Amino acid sequence: MMQSFTYYTPTKVVFGRGAEAQAGMLAKEFGAHKVLVHFGGQSARSSGLLGRVTASLREAGLGVVELGGVVPNPRLSLVRRGIELCKNEGVDFLLAVGGGSVIDSAKAIGYGLANEGDVWDFYDHLRDPEACMPIGCVLTIAAAGSEMSNSSVITNEEGWLKRGCNTDYCRPRFAVMNPELTMTLPAYQTACGCTDIMMHTMERYLGRGGSMALTDRFAVQLVRTVMESALVLRDDPQNYDARAEVMWASSLSHNGLTGCGSGAGDWASHQLEHELGGMFDVAHGAGLAAVWGSWARYVLDAGPARFVSLLGGLFELPKAGDDTAKALAGIEMMEGFFRSIGMPASLHELGISPTEEQIQEMGQKSCWNGRRLIGGMKRLTAEDACSIYRMAL
Repeated sequence: MMQSFTYYTPTKVVFGRGAEAQAGMLAKEFGAHKVLVHFGGQSARSSGLLGRVTASLREAGLGVVELGGVVPNPRLSLVRRGIELCKNEGVDFLLAVGGGSVIDSAKAIGYGLANEGDVWDFYDHLRDPEACMPIGCVLTIAAAGSEMSNSSVITNEEGWLKRGCNTDYCRPRFAVMNPELTMTLPAYQTACGCTDIMMHTMERYLGRGGSMALTDRFAVQLVRTVMESALVLRDDPQNYDARAEVMWASSLSHNGLTGCGSGAGDWASHQLEHELGGMFDVAHGAGLAAVWGSWARYVLDAGPARFVSLLGGLFELPKAGDDTAKALAGIEMMEGFFRSIGMPASLHELGISPTEEQIQEMGQKSCWNGRRLIGGMKRLTAEDACSIYRMAL
């Protein structure tokens, strides 16, 4: 049965070749006077992108402050540094130039600037933010969907806790998307991004809250398009059309569209991966691929027909057998697809071998030491999480 929903997507999208030249005009349109340009490593500078973006801002008459250094699994320490820098410099707008990690870091800085107290409180779910400094982004990696989403994930180096904060306050005012900017990504990073996009859609699909035929069909076709494009990019990394398909899918997969009418979905795979990322600093998409098959088999008995509905739209499942047998075949096919684009389908293939002690620690952290259950298809305890990690070895 279809569930009621609210669909809210306030982000203005400017998509296409050379779109980054409009960053200054867009920031000014949304009220900026002095902009923090937030980015990752030196590639943003050496590629010339940072120079083009800051020139666009200055041409629009805006002040510019720069803060680089964002890493995958973005760190709380840099967020706190950014908050202090913006306060000292009188920054009133944040512009993220990068992928999901940079955008998430900018969102956290935005929360810290617009609210009193320690910004980590919002990620530790001790209190809720009431505002966020306005944010725009120039996207360079198609993966996280943070450019249109309400979510942000930050890693606290004290305890290596990876936590998310989801509110509509942090949705970017605008997102500049030029697929050409993703052409220099290594093949592994491109595949990680495609995996993350697929997961954002599949995790919304594989819940028990409800279904809506139109949303379901759109979701399946989005995943199919990403899979087809991932194979094209594996063999032809400079293919503009495939880059464009993946970049647009990244945004649509995580702005709420693919979950309309289906309820909250099931985010256990993400929550399990967050602990892998926090402990082992693995690439997010690769971590998702490594645990997904084990999670799927563990919860399959709660909704085999739903798995068949999704996987049957992506693969040619066996005609014989019940839904469970068909779903198991589809799960194995999905793992085969991950391997075909260079993604792992187990923790061993990911290159890590957690000890039992580490598994217990990740299981406890995933459930916030007993403060919550995770998952939607099946509600999971810390011990369930540990069982899935063991299966994934």
